[in-house]
Amino acid sequence: MPHSPEDKKKAMARVRRIRGQLDALERALETGADCAPVLQQLAAVRGAVNGLMSEVLESHLREEFGQAGKAAGKRGDGIDAAVALVRSYLK
Repeated sequence: MPHSPEDKKKAMARVRRIRGQLDALERALETGADCAPVLQQLAAVRGAVNGLMSEVLESHLREEFGQAGKAAGKRGDGIDAAVALVRSYLK
């Protein structure tokens, strides 16, 4: 969960954009749109959800592991490596 008010505001804005994308997808399916645009919309929704998941996970990792007893540089490097790994998995 985003911890700062600014992060929460950004996350909520992303959720609203995703909702808009899903509404457009629903309309396209209801009207019998061609498969190619529907698939493109599906890919866009998936990318948006993955991006949101990445941001929330990064926030969580930084909050949870940023307080550990390691030196600040090593702690940050470990978090950056974990975030990069998760982002590459979500692509």
